[in-house]
Amino acid sequence: MTDMAVSADYRDFVLEQLAPLGQVTARRMFGGVGIYANGVFFALIDDDVLYLKTDESLRPEFEAAGCHAFAPFGADKPMSYWTAPTDALDDQDILLDWARKSLAAAARKQDAKPRRRSPR
Repeated sequence: MTDMAVSADYRDFVLEQLAPLGQVTARRMFGGVGIYANGVFFALIDDDVLYLKTDESLRPEFEAAGCHAFAPFGADKPMSYWTAPTDALDDQDILLDWARKSLAAAARKQDAKPRRRSPR
């Protein structure tokens, strides 16, 4: 039997906890799972650890909560996803608060991307 990067039980638990955000879906990606709310990619799960999207304005809050960056390519190449605070996994209201902040960060990032023009 091979090790799974994300167990079905953990994925289902996270999706259930995040359900109040709207249409929450999970998609397999790079050995982990991407989490979307209403079509916005804002979180991921790897090795049964939930990571939430951050940006420059949100990162200090994650740091203050003792979270750490997702760094699958080495500590010197962290991504803009940070572990959810430990207490958030024990309290749905706290998790939803963090998730809403992450959704806002993901939306800001999405809005900042240049739009491609469709060919005429």
